[in-house]
Amino acid sequence: MTKEVNLTEQLKHYFGFNSFKGDQEAIIRNVLDGNNTFVLMPTGGGKSLCYQLPSLIMDGTAIVVSPLIALMKNQVDVINGMSENDGVAHFLNSSLNKAAIDHVKADILSGRTKLLYVAPESLNKEEYIAFFKTVHISFYAIDEAHCISEWGHDFRPEYRKIRHAVDEIGRAPIIALTATATDKVRTDILRSLGIEDARQFRSSFNRPNLYYEVRPKTKDVDKQIITFIRQNEGKSGIIYCLSRKKVEELSAVLRANDIKAAPYHAGLDSATRSQTQDDFLMERIDVIVATIAFGMGIDKPDVRFVIHYDIPKSLEGYYQETGRAGRDGGEGKCIAFYARKDLKKLEKFMEGKPVAEQDIGRQLLQETEAYAESSVCRRKMLLHYFGEVYPKDNCGNCDNCLHPKKKIEGMNQLLIALSAIKALKENFRQEYVIDFIRGRGTDDIKAHKHDQLEEFGSGEDEDPKVWNPVIRQALIAGYLRKDVESYGLLKLTAAGKRFIKSPVSFPIVMDAEFKEDSEEESNPEGGTAVLDPELFGMLKDLRKKMARKLEVPPYVIFQDPSLEQMATMYPVNMEELQQIQGVGAGKAKRYGPEFVKLIKQHCEENGIERPEELRVRTVPKKSMQKVKIIKSIDLQVPLDDIAVAEGLDFDDLLTKVEEIVDSGTRLNIDYFLDDVMDEDHVDDIYDYFMNAETGDLNTAIEELGADYNDDEIRLVRIKFLSEMAN
Repeated sequence: MTKEVNLTEQLKHYFGFNSFKGDQEAIIRNVLDGNNTFVLMPTGGGKSLCYQLPSLIMDGTAIVVSPLIALMKNQVDVINGMSENDGVAHFLNSSLNKAAIDHVKADILSGRTKLLYVAPESLNKEEYIAFFKTVHISFYAIDEAHCISEWGHDFRPEYRKIRHAVDEIGRAPIIALTATATDKVRTDILRSLGIEDARQFRSSFNRPNLYYEVRPKTKDVDKQIITFIRQNEGKSGIIYCLSRKKVEELSAVLRANDIKAAPYHAGLDSATRSQTQDDFLMERIDVIVATIAFGMGIDKPDVRFVIHYDIPKSLEGYYQETGRAGRDGGEGKCIAFYARKDLKKLEKFMEGKPVAEQDIGRQLLQETEAYAESSVCRRKMLLHYFGEVYPKDNCGNCDNCLHPKKKIEGMNQLLIALSAIKALKENFRQEYVIDFIRGRGTDDIKAHKHDQLEEFGSGEDEDPKVWNPVIRQALIAGYLRKDVESYGLLKLTAAGKRFIKSPVSFPIVMDAEFKEDSEEESNPEGGTAVLDPELFGMLKDLRKKMARKLEVPPYVIFQDPSLEQMATMYPVNMEELQQIQGVGAGKAKRYGPEFVKLIKQHCEENGIERPEELRVRTVPKKSMQKVKIIKSIDLQVPLDDIAVAEGLDFDDLLTKVEEIVDSGTRLNIDYFLDDVMDEDHVDDIYDYFMNAETGDLNTAIEELGADYNDDEIRLVRIKFLSEMAN
């Protein structure tokens, strides 16, 4: 049949392209010939065309199983947009009402619909199976086929049932397509769909136009992202976060900084998600902040950056998500932020799952960890993971290659590692092997009596940090392999066995160090290290002058830490002033204008350029608990009752009330003071704060002495600051 079809002509007729990319033509001919087909093609390689074009040529309707409603809508719109007739492509999923479903069925039965997208859940519904039995099916296309495998990054149990549904409806050729599949996942796909006889097409995973970089995830991650986006103004980008909460928070921060951004996650209603998707495609917004719910199959060719706020659960997921960048062959920057504690968090999420699932999850996380921490070419590591050899040592387009670390000779260390794996009969994973090499007598090692082997502790004199890079780089070099079927046991290759007999030079680079507390390591906002002493003095003078005029102690207006931050951050408008510690909206409005004016004048007169990254606006976080506390005080609920209701001890409640008042919110707690305190005590403490040089609590407790307990002093301080400062 295919010899009669001029595919280039058909391609031009339906899609307007003059030529095919890569294996597209061969794949399409294989489908037209009625053969089962497996396609492994990187994101942006043109997978969709491999089933779209044959569906338009062949008799009958092709069923495309797709995991996401967003994907279906996007592709149906594209096909119908380029067709002469309506109804050439449709989708069936839970978003349709009965009238819409009846319309789709009518178009299929009339022969008008050539391409039908269905969710795996819909394919397995009895009513749909009964309907599909009456339809001439040209072939089945299983998109995002890695969802079939537990080893895939997006395993969906519904995908396991596809084979059963196909058998019930009636067999027809199957084409399975994925952008991310290791050998293990590929085997799972072929077996689960019953297409072991499929002709396989595997394209290179190398995307030379993509730049890969991993950065330590520190406290200033939001600032880094905003600075990066500002440097790439007007360019489209996607930021991936693991949680919906973080998606919402980050998109709000971006909008506060005048970046056209919107959130996208499964918790939003379908109309909102569709609108956001359309806004992104139509360039009404520049940045999508999303969970992995966004992106599968979204064909926007000019996405210029993909940022991972959180390190992904697997390299498959990472590769697929970064693959959204630079589909047109143009610039594509892929930046991931990494902290070890994020991996630990992901491990914790796996608790309670079946042991086998936990085991798979941990191995996938270990591969991600290796990628993030390694100083080897990122491209080389990614391609190795997908079973592809990258011949160059330096790709010239990743952070490790642009800033290479010095290589050290690792021949002896590799010999130790390979000999240890041999002594352990190639029956253990990387962590066990390293413990064995280092001579660590763990319970596991003692139970296996491996502490009695001659090779035990053979590397204890070496730097402990050398073993992970040695093993990771030995895997890439082909001296070792991981047996995925047996959960990652290290096996010697023929090259590894030859190395033991005849060692050769083996230069390695040490891993990058990511400290456990990297998030806390960055300089706190407004740290005094960059304090402008001249401005700080001027701000104190202004505060003193204002305090005299208002007849209040200076600290009531702004406390010293707030002034220090102002002399560090240089806020020049009211919005920026409210980002300063201890300055809420009320305080900013009441006292702020003169301070902002002074800071602005100081910057202009002294030619001070405020660093861009210091001018990032944050979004005030109104804790629900604090809101409830404020409401309860407004209703005059006793403070001890509020503490019980919120599950707090009284001390913790007072801390939260202090935070509320310090940020500029006025609270009236007189009703409570009248009940629990002597009036004279209240007056004495109040007078103290009126005349004190500082509002510091510890100083007050020390100076007021034993006549007043700590809670009394704290309560009156709250009253004083509420009345005088807010």
